Amino acid sequence: MKKIIYSLFWVIALPVVFTACKEDVSELGPVPAASDVDFTFAPSAENDNILNFSSASGFLKIWDFGNGKSAQGDNVKGTFPVKGTYTVTLTVYTSGGSASAKKTVEIAETDPTLLDIPVYNKLTGGNSKPEGKTWVIDAKYAGHFGLGPKASTGPEWYQAGANEKNGSGLYNDKYTFKLSEFSYIFDTGGDIYMNGGQAPNFPGSAPSPVGDYSAPYTAPANLKWSVSDDNKFITISSGGFIGYFTGVSTYEIMTLTDDEMFLKYYDNVNTDFAWYIRLIREGYERPVEPVKPKEYKIEDIHQDFDGNGNFDFTNDSQGSIVKYDNPAPVPINTSSKVGKYTKANGQGGEYANIQLPLSYKMDIRTRHVFKLKVFIPSYNDYTTTGAEDWQSYKTLQKQVSVKLQNSDLGGNAYTTQAEVKQTGLETDKWLELTFDFSGYSTRDDFDKVVIQIGGEAIFTGGIFFLDDVELLP
Repeated sequence: MKKIIYSLFWVIALPVVFTACKEDVSELGPVPAASDVDFTFAPSAENDNILNFSSASGFLKIWDFGNGKSAQGDNVKGTFPVKGTYTVTLTVYTSGGSASAKKTVEIAETDPTLLDIPVYNKLTGGNSKPEGKTWVIDAKYAGHFGLGPKASTGPEWYQAGANEKNGSGLYNDKYTFKLSEFSYIFDTGGDIYMNGGQAPNFPGSAPSPVGDYSAPYTAPANLKWSVSDDNKFITISSGGFIGYFTGVSTYEIMTLTDDEMFLKYYDNVNTDFAWYIRLIREGYERPVEPVKPKEYKIEDIHQDFDGNGNFDFTNDSQGSIVKYDNPAPVPINTSSKVGKYTKANGQGGEYANIQLPLSYKMDIRTRHVFKLKVFIPSYNDYTTTGAEDWQSYKTLQKQVSVKLQNSDLGGNAYTTQAEVKQTGLETDKWLELTFDFSGYSTRDDFDKVVIQIGGEAIFTGGIFFLDDVELLP
């Protein structure tokens, strides 16, 4: 029989009534006494982790077992699957008040047969799989790895394309969760993939051929896993982690099924970042979806911000556009309203953009030239103490890029887009620019138009003005 330790505390709570006249407290009935809240408990015959609790008094009784479960009645059962110390509280209610008693219960061993919890079963395979369940990165799925702002619910900034991180050390990792002893087995395949900010913590780390860093690593034995906060987070013990390493070992469960798991986690170097990873059960093959016939269209695209446009831009988390008074109504652009494009200052702002998602795949064989007007204020110029750096930043700030993307192939990944740039542009005047995509006319998968002003690799933000965006006839 398991060791059971208990201590008793009891508290009486009297109801207090504030009125204009005195009332006789005795009319409320008897107040529970110490004997009314006394209770006993013992292991049941069926299982030492299932305890029988009893209290002899005939009043209303509410039990709190200290493990998230409760019960009501004179004789109740409490189930304690996991080893640990629990504080059990009995509260007795009468018309005259209430009183509580607490006793501590120590459970000596975890009994996995009692852990019939949905999140445990999905993560480990449950009692029917004592060997546990092994998970791997869903490398074939576009978007299996990505980045977004901390408050996001998905990888808004970046999504890896299918197998994009081959050779990084990410795809040969295996993660096994066992219900027994909450064991976690991390098979690294000899190496791991990590954020550059973690490289100094791993001897032998070196730049990966697909970006960031890889390092040789063998995970320690006897790792453990736990699920906390109402089954919303998975935590791995020290030395263990899941997927691309950013210095943390706690992961928010976004979705979890028997075959698929989608996790969100943070970065202890870049605290504004949220990383995302998709995993599948080892051996699982996604059902092959029927190939839908492609729907090709060529439709007008135009926006002049004076109320004559046929679409509205979608802001990304670091770039935005709003209707604004024309800062320079000169003959090249006499419109009263234009678009004010704001690029955020700080980490992540270098990828700021505005987007036009389409509901169809573009047919750019006959119409493939975009035109727009842009006004780049000179106050966006960035200066540093180094003249070479200063000139580089000035050049990049005087840049406009139009990109065509396929949202099915990983969002912002460079391999999924066509791009035409105009660089070295003049400042403080309206410019009319064209972007010719005839070099990509064999591509038939574009369904998103992205405009980026100010260039990438620039963290200093900026304000620009945009007008008369259109796809030429």
